[in-house]
This record gives sequence, structure tokens and C-alpha cells, in this order.
Amino acid sequence: MHPFTGNFVRNAVRNVVAGAVIALAAPLASATVLGFDDIVGPDGFAAVPGNYGGLDWSDAGLSVFTGEQAPFSAHSGQGRVTTDWIDGGPAASTIRFLAPTVFGGAWFAGYGDSSVRFDLYLAGQLVASSAALPLSETPVFLAAGWNGAIDTVVVASGAQASYVMDDLSFESVVEVPEPGSLALVLAGMGLAGAVRRRRSKH
Repeated sequence: MHPFTGNFVRNAVRNVVAGAVIALAAPLASATVLGFDDIVGPDGFAAVPGNYGGLDWSDAGLSVFTGEQAPFSAHSGQGRVTTDWIDGGPAASTIRFLAPTVFGGAWFAGYGDSSVRFDLYLAGQLVASSAALPLSETPVFLAAGWNGAIDTVVVASGAQASYVMDDLSFESVVEVPEPGSLALVLAGMGLAGAVRRRRSKH
């Protein structure tokens, strides 16, 4: 084999394998939006099930509200969540993800004298906080403002039962290679093996 041809083939194999490794390492994301419309309780109220949507809501202290009441407008459907009323002070509702997750945000409406924000955690450490969103009767989307993976989001508000949250969106990060990426790796390895065999004959 001519030296130039050998170098060209070796470089091509390296590029194919490197591209495949990058494709394998890139996480896949599965987008989910929780609208709470499938949770119905007596008198328009129901507790959020502890594992609703594949998340851990056991420390959230949130209930689903389906009745018509200003200023608690739904963004879509009828279901939306609100905090339980305890003493009227600040509220912090903790929602845990069972796997690393990229959190998008949610829609909020509520009393104009209150606001809401997200605090985002990974492995017990605060990694980011969203902007504070002033509430109104018109639902507004509050973005997380953080593109990294988290495992916990805390919804913080100045007063309990001052807001409703709807259409919570997130992407579960799954470290599974696509079939095309796996095929690319195998093809690259086969090509590298063929080049080695050819070189060993010369």
C-alpha cells in the first residue's frame, strides 16, 4: 500500500470512530409535559400521587385544583397544582426526579401580590435559581434558566396557596446509544480491523 493511501485510510478510520464515540456519549432526551388533567378528586381537589409522572412528589405538599376560580387560571385543560394552606407564610414545594433531568419550567397564574421562582439542585447542592416571576391571572411560563441536569426542583413562593402551576415540562436524560450510533461504531471497528489485516500482509 502506498504510504499516502495508508495515512488517508488510517485518518478516515480515526474520524469515523471518533464521531461514533461522540454520538454514543451524547445523551438522548425524552420530553415530558405534565398537565395534571388526569387527576380528579372530590370537590375539585386531589392530592398529587407520590409517583405521578415518574417523579417523587412525596415532599411537595401540592394538590391538584380543577375548579374555576380567579385568579387561578389554567394554562391548558382544567388541572393545575397549588400549595396546601398551612399558615399563609412562604411556601417551598420539593419535587424530586428519579434520574438526571433537564428541567424546562412551568406555567403559573395567581395573586398579583406574590411571585414564584425555581431553585434547582443536583446531589443536594443548589446549582441555579430561576428569575422571580410576578403572578397575575394570565398564565405565564417561568423557564428554569438552567440547561444542566438536576435531580430536584423547589418551587418557592412568597405565600402559600398564592399560585397555580400547570404544564410542568422536563427532559429525562437517558444515556442509551441510538442504533445508528452503535452501527457507526461497529463499522468503524470493522474498517480498522480490515486496515490492520491488510497492513500485516505487506
